Amino acid sequence: MKKEIKTAIIIEATPGRVWEVLTGFQQYPKWNPFIKSVQGTVKTGEKIVVRLEPPGAKGMTFKPKVLAFETNREFRWIGSLIFPGLFDGEHRFELIDNGNGTTTFIQAEKFKGILVRMLSKMLDGSTLNGFRAMNEQLKIEAEK
Repeated sequence: MKKEIKTAIIIEATPGRVWEVLTGFQQYPKWNPFIKSVQGTVKTGEKIVVRLEPPGAKGMTFKPKVLAFETNREFRWIGSLIFPGLFDGEHRFELIDNGNGTTTFIQAEKFKGILVRMLSKMLDGSTLNGFRAMNEQLKIEAEK
């Protein structure tokens, strides 16, 4: 089974400023209500360590592989629960320059695997709420 959740927000800041906040991983504990930490060498092909704490749900630490890390444009990873095919998620952060000093920030994830149906309610609840909460806080931080 497959499923995608997707959120978007307009931020009154340039893609460069949004990228600066998004990739300032050492500051995540201070402002990010969803992703508490990103550790490791963040570049295409590398594995990193990510700690997620969705609102109202149990947190988890996992080691996704970075698929894209394009300055001011996109940060994307893929991770698996226990082993590939059980519950895989391709997480994407995309920055779109609106040409007027604002940025459309998209946070999305495509899920696939045999546990997707069973975890669908959680994805539509706490995970989606985590995306929205992070987007709102990213907006606040980038607009400072």
